[in-house]
Amino acid sequence: MEITARTIISWDEYFMGMAFLSALRSKDPSTQVGACIVDADNKVVSNGYNGMPRLLNEAKLTWNKGKDLDNKYLYVVHAELNAILNSRAGTDLRGCRIYVTLFPCNECAKAIIQAGINEIIYYEDKYESMVETKAAKRLFDLAGVKYRAYSLRIPQISF
Repeated sequence: MEITARTIISWDEYFMGMAFLSALRSKDPSTQVGACIVDADNKVVSNGYNGMPRLLNEAKLTWNKGKDLDNKYLYVVHAELNAILNSRAGTDLRGCRIYVTLFPCNECAKAIIQAGINEIIYYEDKYESMVETKAAKRLFDLAGVKYRAYSLRIPQISF
């Protein structure tokens, strides 16, 4: 295969691909989310996916959206937070950007802002009408954090 300018993927395509590969590690039966944090030199700083906290016996927790303690939302660490927490100790995330397969919630928005990440590139915003997503966007706007939808340049790449 001959390499041409049309076959070389962009940085956005490359890093969003990594976010999607990370999402495949998630055991969540309904929503697998992945994240990839990249510095200004286009070096991968960290990856993450939505999953249970490490060292827990996952068989004793649930992936259901049930009531009371039988609700995955009480236990799951989101992909963005996992990526922040999985970065090497002492790594400065200020000025980095994060690629996520799903627009961050308000809780992850706070962590992204606190970490100093200044741009979010997201694939999907399926919860845009939810208050948590609206709050996340408000937080990003107030903090001056840019966010933009990922745009696919090469149609042969599909996630």
